[in-house]
Amino acid sequence: MHEHAPSLRHEALALLRRGITSQVVAEQLNVPRGTVGWWAHQDRKARGVKYERPHDCPRCHGRDPDHPAYSYLLGLYLGDGHIISKPKQHHLSIFCTTKYRGLMDAAETAARSVMAKPSICRVNRQGCTEIKSSSPHWPHLFPQHGPGRKHERRIVLEPWQQAIVDAYPWELIRGLIHSDGCRITNWTTRMVAGQRKRYEYPRYFFTNKSDDIKRIFTDTLTRVGVEWSTLARGSDPFNVSIARKASVALVDVHVGPKF
Repeated sequence: MHEHAPSLRHEALALLRRGITSQVVAEQLNVPRGTVGWWAHQDRKARGVKYERPHDCPRCHGRDPDHPAYSYLLGLYLGDGHIISKPKQHHLSIFCTTKYRGLMDAAETAARSVMAKPSICRVNRQGCTEIKSSSPHWPHLFPQHGPGRKHERRIVLEPWQQAIVDAYPWELIRGLIHSDGCRITNWTTRMVAGQRKRYEYPRYFFTNKSDDIKRIFTDTLTRVGVEWSTLARGSDPFNVSIARKASVALVDVHVGPKF
């Protein structure tokens, strides 16, 4: 095994303590990256410093996240996402129907815009694709995270989240529809000049078991001038319907069908 001069190790540690990454230090000193990592580990151990992976969490750094991206990502999370936060497992997952490649790209782009440093991967699941971003800091950005399923606990936006939604309501609406909504074509028949003719019209649906999440959705729709109604599935009003022509046209401008 090649042994490096103590002076080289001291120089590497001095650079690391200035915040320079292991990769840059390794390239600058022509030392294997693994060796630099080992020196850093030994140095932290000697000083009793606990290692924390570098992160760019906006809440921890006292800065605002990318507001449009965050509002959209919040909609995706509330609709069809969850957070795993365990001692050795931390990630945000957004689930997308696999055929919607554009939606998966949009979800990944939004996650990277909110926090760029966490690694992101796509995991193929049965009938869907999981967009997974690994970081223990996602609960800071989505304080709605908690034990159990979202529709079994209270979901209320924090004031700072509501301020972002108020500024970018359509991004939240788009995220919620992209996750738990759809645009369909309904049809009916009517008598015209004595003949029954088929009439087709577009419509949006949003379906969620959480009354709180539905309320966040409908309050935001009302704020932007979209008329809506609730429809029951059996005895439960799970569905929010947008069917009036002017409202559908407005949502088409800002959301449109999944892609």
